[in-house]
Amino acid sequence: MNQNSTFSGADLELIDVRKEFPGFTALEDMDLHIPAGQFFALLGPSGCGKTTTLRLIAGLDEPTKGKILLGGKDITNTKPHERPINTVFQSYALFPHMSVLENVAFGLRQRKVADPLAKAADALKLVQLEHLATRRPQQLSGGQQQRVALARALVNRPSLLLLDEPLGALDLKLRREMQIELKAIQVEVGLTFLHVTHDQEEAMDMADTVAVMNKGRIEQMGAPEALYDRPKTAFVAKFLGQSNLFIGNVEDENANTISINVAGNKISVPKARAEKHKGKIAIGVRPEKAFFHEEEPKLGAGYNLIGPGEIIDIRFTGVSNQYLIDIPKIGEVTVFAQNIGKSPVTQVGQQVWVSWKVEHSFGLSDLPEKTTGA
Repeated sequence: MNQNSTFSGADLELIDVRKEFPGFTALEDMDLHIPAGQFFALLGPSGCGKTTTLRLIAGLDEPTKGKILLGGKDITNTKPHERPINTVFQSYALFPHMSVLENVAFGLRQRKVADPLAKAADALKLVQLEHLATRRPQQLSGGQQQRVALARALVNRPSLLLLDEPLGALDLKLRREMQIELKAIQVEVGLTFLHVTHDQEEAMDMADTVAVMNKGRIEQMGAPEALYDRPKTAFVAKFLGQSNLFIGNVEDENANTISINVAGNKISVPKARAEKHKGKIAIGVRPEKAFFHEEEPKLGAGYNLIGPGEIIDIRFTGVSNQYLIDIPKIGEVTVFAQNIGKSPVTQVGQQVWVSWKVEHSFGLSDLPEKTTGA
């Protein structure tokens, strides 16, 4: 069932939006454009400004300055109920004394929309719950209740759907299932979804574009793969997955790469993957891109090599083993080795060297507060 004929997503634009509260600024002069029909995620830790952004868009708070446009129309001063926007919260807020169908139809009845039950039934079909229309919310699982809350938001035919940590109350397996379902529904209806979350995996799994927020600002924005592969700041490198970061002064360069010296070890990064090319910089590599060797390997110029160090911790996580390696004068380095039946080394105390391809290094625009090689 394709609903694109009845739904119409709109592009959202924030222009120089700032929000100040007594004593602190929650949002600093944000510029943001979300194209119509996109699944967009605002990702960041508690207190970064993502919920404030959502409340401003929904009309629950007013910006200190700036404009909010939806489909090119200025909605900055429009009342919440007059905006073509609906929100799905972590708490489903379903009425326990009403059936599932009546819950979905409730808002339509309030606004005296014609044929509320037929429209509610269509929305339940969209989330594959039409067979449970006569049940009460307490007779449903958490995932089913989440879908009812989604149907109740979709039935209003909004131009923009806001998702505020919508899967936070679900267990891991159900959350994974709902992530797939939410994305499929978004593609089907062609709506603009803005998803606010602190869960990195959730944002990476579902969103077309992710904006990583920190201290009231967007640190970096882009496709999930691009953010993960090329984090530009220490915060993004650490918040989106794990990173090994090394600090040193740029001491060598050629046409394609720059190199730093970390405790006598040369660590290189391609110039095209580095934000800074001079002075003191941080170079990083993701743990799954690194390898370790029980004997010092003979590697060419295309590799970084550090060590020897000692394995001080091994953690089995199912899909991989995580090795923590302490390298003198450098610090602790993490290496993920995929679990393919035979582990490279299984004992703590083993001496190893760590290597990775230079092309997998990335160079940051700033220096982390505390890191390897500092």
